[in-house]
Amino acid sequence: MEFEIHVLSDCSATLYFEQKISAEINDKVLATVAWIKVNPFQGLLEVVPAYASVTVYYDILLVKQNDFSVPTAFAFVEKYLSQIPFNKLEKPIYLNDIIEIPVSYNGEDLEFVLEQLNLERKELIELHSAPVYRVYMMGFLPGFAYLGGMNKVLALPRKTKPLLNVREGSVGIAGLQTGIYPVESPGGWQLIGQTEIQLFDLNTPKLSLLNPGDRVKFVSV
Repeated sequence: MEFEIHVLSDCSATLYFEQKISAEINDKVLATVAWIKVNPFQGLLEVVPAYASVTVYYDILLVKQNDFSVPTAFAFVEKYLSQIPFNKLEKPIYLNDIIEIPVSYNGEDLEFVLEQLNLERKELIELHSAPVYRVYMMGFLPGFAYLGGMNKVLALPRKTKPLLNVREGSVGIAGLQTGIYPVESPGGWQLIGQTEIQLFDLNTPKLSLLNPGDRVKFVSV
């Protein structure tokens, strides 16, 4: 399996697979994360999956205690990551049901999007709500899921000038991705709808409704 390992900071390193949006590659990412969690090294602090990469954060002093023959903590982590048995990793099994997200397709950019794509509102709703999306990664905001699997017909670039305040629950599209703003925040995605579902809650053990590997379907209401 081809991969590269690079320094991210003094206390983190990233393992990169082929850099493209791919369910197969993302499965490798999640399988790698699962393996690391079962086989942690001393000093491991956190492991974070992305679309096609895995980042590990570590305590430099604790890592150095693993092997005094390596010149740096990164050298140890690089060796550790290189020895992961990638070809023997089991494909993740997704036991969760499809998570349905009710959406009112009334976003503030809807008319602009329809004009740019030369679509009727009904057509956009059908195209956006038809796929079962995959949560490829979390980021940007707590509870913000990057969803892949959107119909290419809906692809649009981000706004040239981001908004300072995007409403909580806003459903947006950008490139070949779609996503939901879990809290009010600045943002540059094209806003096509709104949901009342709470995506991030500090009072729940899970915190985030969506997590990497989850399957999501939008339902028009």
